[in-house]
Amino acid sequence: MSEEAGGWSTIESDEGVFTALVENLGVKDVQFEELVSLDADTIRSLSPVYGVIFLFKWVSGHSRNASSPQDGTFDPLAVENGLFFAAQTIQNACGTQAVLSVILNQDSPSTSSSGIDIGPELRSFKEFTAGFPPDLRGETLSNSARIRNAHNVFARSSPFVDETSRPPPSEEDAELYHFIAYLPFGGKLYELDGLQPHPIAHGSCDSEEFPEKVIEVLQRRIGRYPEGEIRFNLMAVVRDLRIRAQEIGDVEMLEREKRKRGNWGWENSLRKCNFIDFTGQLLKGVVGMKLQQGTEEYDKWIEAAKKATKKRAEMRGANRHG
Repeated sequence: MSEEAGGWSTIESDEGVFTALVENLGVKDVQFEELVSLDADTIRSLSPVYGVIFLFKWVSGHSRNASSPQDGTFDPLAVENGLFFAAQTIQNACGTQAVLSVILNQDSPSTSSSGIDIGPELRSFKEFTAGFPPDLRGETLSNSARIRNAHNVFARSSPFVDETSRPPPSEEDAELYHFIAYLPFGGKLYELDGLQPHPIAHGSCDSEEFPEKVIEVLQRRIGRYPEGEIRFNLMAVVRDLRIRAQEIGDVEMLEREKRKRGNWGWENSLRKCNFIDFTGQLLKGVVGMKLQQGTEEYDKWIEAAKKATKKRAEMRGANRHG
């Protein structure tokens, strides 16, 4: 994505994507871990945990409410007390915004058991927006070329669809998903949702209590969905697990984490490849080679391909009715 491009592309909810995203922005020693079970012990086993990112299906009617949230209480004074909270002002940016909601609020040892080194670029961004209200912070985030380009590196590659320019889908013709963040800050558990007018407080909470208390809030939220709904994703923001493995001398864990990083790197490199364009170029090369052999040979090749395709279709039809 060029520096001039102004849109935000859709990216996947993936632990390797989010880990590489924050590393590209200069964040040190942080990774994301997908949680496959909704229990406090799983979160605690990854300690220190800076927060969690929750992805869920958007339900009509769960929109911005200026009076009160469905759970918890609005805490507009939290921003004045140092909490970084930005309104979501642009499509497709909610994943990165939820990630930054955790990262930018856990950069001090006073807010967690071990603060995050957010790097000079995000430090500069946080300091620049320190006195801004949430809506202006959201606009500043959306217009940050550095953050936008780091996000768009992981866009789905397609020669046919420009994710940055197409209009957002309506609730009637598309399933919408949304990211929000939960984290302990200043002795409270906060829910940071850029579509809400203020941070949402869920009672007192410190880093030690966070695993139990966030699970309680998530269970209440999931309980509002119809029975059988499973389209949720939960990721923990944790310290680089390779560091932990080295500290406790767990060689097996260290090797496992190194292999995981290698897999993430491979998967992220594939995300940047345009395989449709590659296939098109390959077909052009094959057709060009056949044409060099002469028109007669080219026509024979086309007819043979048609017969083979027809035969495969007939065999599939026979198998379906057999």
